[in-house]
Amino acid sequence: MNVWVEAARPRTLVAGIVPVLVGTAASDRWAALRFIAALTVGISVQVGVNYANDLFDARRGVDRDDRVGPRRATAAGLITPSRMGIGAAAAFGIATIAGLYLAAVAGPWLIAVGSLCFLAALGYSGGPRPYASAGLGEIFVFVFFGLVGTIGSAYVQIEGVPAAAMVAGVPVGCLATAILVVNNLRDIESDRRSGKMTLAVRLGRARTRALYGLLLLLAAAAVVPLMVTVGSPWPGLALVAAPLGARAARSVVTRTDGPGLIGALVATARLQLLFGLGLALGLWIS
Repeated sequence: MNVWVEAARPRTLVAGIVPVLVGTAASDRWAALRFIAALTVGISVQVGVNYANDLFDARRGVDRDDRVGPRRATAAGLITPSRMGIGAAAAFGIATIAGLYLAAVAGPWLIAVGSLCFLAALGYSGGPRPYASAGLGEIFVFVFFGLVGTIGSAYVQIEGVPAAAMVAGVPVGCLATAILVVNNLRDIESDRRSGKMTLAVRLGRARTRALYGLLLLLAAAAVVPLMVTVGSPWPGLALVAAPLGARAARSVVTRTDGPGLIGALVATARLQLLFGLGLALGLWIS
């Protein structure tokens, strides 16, 4: 696999795609260029966050040789810090260009939202006190890859905020957060040794597993108020992903080793994609 593609962590890109699909479906409108621009923003921001995280964690000495999971390009010497910085800037630059187009057609206040997203993305693992290392990364993911991504994608279509988008942002955010939770559960030992105090490190294995299960249950439960909001049972199509969620949860509960949780991470990403596709289709039909 190309080192830049690997550093972008393709399996996590679903977190930037699903909010756009669901938000657009919740808007009940299809403006192709606006959809493409929103999708570009979602994917580019996710790539930018991954590149920046790769760079900043290497600088802090967080990515050690005993780390489980995909290799980190900067720490492994595959990409120099300066080039990784350029890569992150390029990804955020692409997101900025697409975002400026959306601001031009849907409202200049989106520039403020985009600026907040950019600052939040940098603060995730950069700056003097990165909040990913303070146990706050899950909040960032839920807010920006759940609520903001879903509601924002609906807004750029109709220049308004439908109730369906606000409700749909909750399960989308829960599953995006679940990806981070299982990722940090996998890395709990190496993060603890390097002093990276993620939420998983602070909670411990048992409570982190419980949090993961709670997020999956909340995502499923949130489908009910969404069906009530739109007055249709079709959003329930998202629940076709329930068997995959059960398998992922079983893997998280039963596997104690880091390598064994890699499969759970893949399953969780697939869960979010399948759930999101079902939710988007159901909203579109509704």
